Amino acid sequence: MNRQQEHVLQTIHDRDVRYIRLWFTDVIGTLKSVAIAPAELEEAFAEGIGFDGSSIEGLARVVEADMLAHPDASTFQILPGKSEGGLVARLFCDISTRDGEPARSDPRAVLRRALERASSMGFGFYTHPEIEFYLFHPSSDPHAEFRPIDRAGYFDHSARSAAQDFRRVAVATLESMNIPVEFSHHESGPGQNEIDLRYTDALSMADNIMAFRTTIQEVAISQGVFASFMPKPLINHPGSGMHTHMSLFEGDRNVFYDPSGTYLLSATARKFMAGLLEHASAITAITNQHVNSYKRLWAGDEAPSYVCWGHNNRSALVRVPALRVGKPQSARIEYRAIDSAANPYLAFAVLLNAGLDGIERNLELPDEAIEDVAAMTRNERRALGILSLPGNLDEALAVMQESELVAHTLGEEAFSYFIRNKENEWEGYRHQVTPFERDRFLPVV
Repeated sequence: MNRQQEHVLQTIHDRDVRYIRLWFTDVIGTLKSVAIAPAELEEAFAEGIGFDGSSIEGLARVVEADMLAHPDASTFQILPGKSEGGLVARLFCDISTRDGEPARSDPRAVLRRALERASSMGFGFYTHPEIEFYLFHPSSDPHAEFRPIDRAGYFDHSARSAAQDFRRVAVATLESMNIPVEFSHHESGPGQNEIDLRYTDALSMADNIMAFRTTIQEVAISQGVFASFMPKPLINHPGSGMHTHMSLFEGDRNVFYDPSGTYLLSATARKFMAGLLEHASAITAITNQHVNSYKRLWAGDEAPSYVCWGHNNRSALVRVPALRVGKPQSARIEYRAIDSAANPYLAFAVLLNAGLDGIERNLELPDEAIEDVAAMTRNERRALGILSLPGNLDEALAVMQESELVAHTLGEEAFSYFIRNKENEWEGYRHQVTPFERDRFLPVV
């Protein structure tokens, strides 16, 4: 047993923690949980907790069902509040086979493999997401229209706003879980909010995002509202994205920074960006995994639809934010397609490997998009060599299936399962007769 595990056990004893929740995710990004008594944790550290992996979406086949969940002591956190029986703590888990091999389809393992590749090149990968979501009034009628909790807009401040009180409680709860928050504000849509998490390494951030979603939904329930990370819940209002800022570091040095570079970006950063653009269409099924995701991408409202980059150009897929004066550590790039419903482990893994591929192959960054790309005509974009992202999930899956980079990043098992799962989602969606079709055609056809 290592010191970190010993510290966790001592803390549980000292704080009289009564329940331990072990968390992990399936391939799609659904959070899974099993509760154990504190007395079982020492054995769980030593041997893992057994479970039926074939019952978890995409994790294992029936013939290799027996899996083990190994708690990661570095993720230990006492959860806010108390259950009826006392304090509750949680740890994220890594999943292995009974032979001790990492489960190839464990999303945390997928990201670990990408991070190990970066480490072999001398890099650490850091991310900072801007997570958007909507708050609605709850309804017992599943067919009722969503009713946002307010009519406020971007950065609006109102002493009577339920969202403002919600954000205050949510941020305090996240901070109590050692999930640092950088900003929070009302977004453009009615009932839409954004909370930005402070920069950290990608694995910790993916864990934080999973905890974030659960926390936001639990705070919403406690306040009598309903939180949704659906990419595009309202037809005439903006969708919810998760714009993600990224940097590579060598130790304490941000390798994306170059005082002599254009926009203070290094050659390494430009190659990383070129890799993102090169593989953008292939990774879109991962960063935008639901049929609804493409309603956001192609609805305007600054959601990126075209494969290009720009400096402070919010119509671009990859944006170079203005660098804070005197802060080279803040040099970064922003990927704007990813939405709030993505599996963060898989999304960060494909983004990282796409960028690393650009570095390894010395890819050249194309010319910057200066104008609003969405406002250009098709011929103007064609003349500039600007391609579009997939228009729907079916198109995104078709491109992904041809991608060696995505297949290698996910591994054969997760890659195959993800495609099957999403093909089923597309087929289910394609067979629907929507209210739009009935309203449009029943009266006239």
